[in-house]
Amino acid sequence: MAQIDVKGTSITVYSEGDKDFISLTDMLRAKDGDFFISDWLRNRNTVEFIGIWEQVHNSDFNYGGFAAITSQADALRLEGTGV
Repeated sequence: MAQIDVKGTSITVYSEGDKDFISLTDMLRAKDGDFFISDWLRNRNTVEFIGIWEQVHNSDFNYGGFAAITSQADALRLEGTGV
C-alpha cells in the first residue's frame, strides 16, 4: 500500500483497480484520533455502513465477526448514553 504525507502525517492509500481509498484512521490519529474513532463507532449508522462496504469489497467478510462487532457497538452506544 502506498503512503502519502499530509502535513507531517503518513496516510495509507489503498488502490483497487482505478479507485484509491485513503485511511480515515490514519487521518484521525493525527488529531487525538482514538477519541474520535471510538465516538464515531458508537454511531450505529457508521457500523452499518462499514459492514455494507466490507460485504461489497471484502470477499473474506466474516459475517459472524461483524455480528459480534455490531453487538459491541450497540453496548458502547448505550453505555455512552447512561442507559
